[in-house]
Amino acid sequence: MLIIHRPHRDDWSYPKGKVDPGETELECALREVKEETGMEGKLGDELPLVTYRDHRDRSKSVRYWLLKYKQGNFKPNDEVDEIAWVSPSKAADILTYRHDIELLDYL
Repeated sequence: MLIIHRPHRDDWSYPKGKVDPGETELECALREVKEETGMEGKLGDELPLVTYRDHRDRSKSVRYWLLKYKQGNFKPNDEVDEIAWVSPSKAADILTYRHDIELLDYL
């Protein structure tokens, strides 16, 4: 599986982002993965909704889908400076946030 390092937060997480006006959540998922990692894929099953409180104590809800890699190559950028292809057990050791680790149970 693919996880990303975000230098502005110094954390390891999954690709994600906010929906642009006129965009569906599925379109957003594909766009954010491509923007952050340079990779494209085919959407698979949706994972359970993730909810948590952010560093400013705001409630957040994030939808994730499985994505099967099709093409593309990573180039470091402002949002993501490093990626790692890891097993779910290795991801549990690397991911920064508990809510991300808990999502591994569904893989």
